[in-house]
Amino acid sequence: QVQLVESGGGLVQAGGSLRLSCAASGRPFSNYAVGWFRQAPGKEREFVATISWSDSSTGYADSVKGRFTISRDNAKSTVYLQMNSLKPEDTAVYYCAARWYLSSSSEDAYNYWGQGTQVTVSS
Repeated sequence: QVQLVESGGGLVQAGGSLRLSCAASGRPFSNYAVGWFRQAPGKEREFVATISWSDSSTGYADSVKGRFTISRDNAKSTVYLQMNSLKPEDTAVYYCAARWYLSSSSEDAYNYWGQGTQVTVSS
């Protein structure tokens, strides 16, 4: 089992930045790929970014490409999502999820999920 806890959410003005963290415990985290997803009120949960177990492969949704950066520190069992140039449409609950080895943009591929952290971007 892998337990995930997100942190770093909050209220920020448009154009601002936030860094989300996803801290893992349980099995050796370095073997797991991690994805970030988000769910806005009244909308389906959507893919944001993913990083492979080796940190050699990352992927982003088109809506965040160039503004968000995913990274990981396996020594700290933590994955980060640096969010810059935030827009009101980025407002959502952000979730991190983990799966064995290979990264994926499909939420159905992930076995473990955190509880989420709220990000609110004011205009």
